[in-house]
Amino acid sequence: MVIRVLVNGAKGKMGQSVCQAVRADDALELVAETDLGDSLGDSIRRSGAQCVVDFTHPKSRLDNVQTILSNGACAVVGTTGFTERDLAVVTVMCHEHGQGCLIAPNFAVGAVLMMRFAAEAAQYMPAVEIIEYHHNQKADCPSGTAIKTAQLIAEAQSKKSLHPGKDPTEIWNLPESRGADLAGIRIHGVRLPGFIASQEVILGGMAQVLTIRHDTSSREAFMPGVLLGIKKMQGRKDFVYGLEKLL
Repeated sequence: MVIRVLVNGAKGKMGQSVCQAVRADDALELVAETDLGDSLGDSIRRSGAQCVVDFTHPKSRLDNVQTILSNGACAVVGTTGFTERDLAVVTVMCHEHGQGCLIAPNFAVGAVLMMRFAAEAAQYMPAVEIIEYHHNQKADCPSGTAIKTAQLIAEAQSKKSLHPGKDPTEIWNLPESRGADLAGIRIHGVRLPGFIASQEVILGGMAQVLTIRHDTSSREAFMPGVLLGIKKMQGRKDFVYGLEKLL
């Protein structure tokens, strides 16, 4: 059975790549493309879309999910900026509307593996910092991938009661020069033209440093994960956070 797909944010670079990938997959049918100024709800109903892929702006993240689910489609969301409170709200939305929603901070399988390997390594090398690199037009910072990575590392460390050491005598000559702090893990965001999306997790130990890095050279890297998400979410009525839950 062919899955009817609507792409929201179809004029953006990620949206264009998703449209191309959906058209090339015989198991999917691209039934509509929407962007800023279009009525997402009307388009879902007119097209009979079963799944909506959303790559838009963080400011519209919750409104779009609500519109998708309330109009009878499942949601596959690559839009970033979701907070812990947002994720709790989406869980309730899925229950209320009986529709599934996947929110993935990163759709690249290599990035999912990078996060998994980093969480495992951090159990043995607990001093960790994250540097994420994105193009200069990315709307939010730090990236959802960096936040998810830090959360996975913190969870893995808590299982073995390992925590990075802190130096209370450290002096910052410039405010926030050590980056953001999530559960004791420093996150640094770089925004420059030339990047698409890259991240490295640096783990320090006695007389050694381990770096786990993932780079994307094209948005094509995310497409297998997006297509997998569309197919795996059909018939589900729950909320899934992270592509790794579907692998």
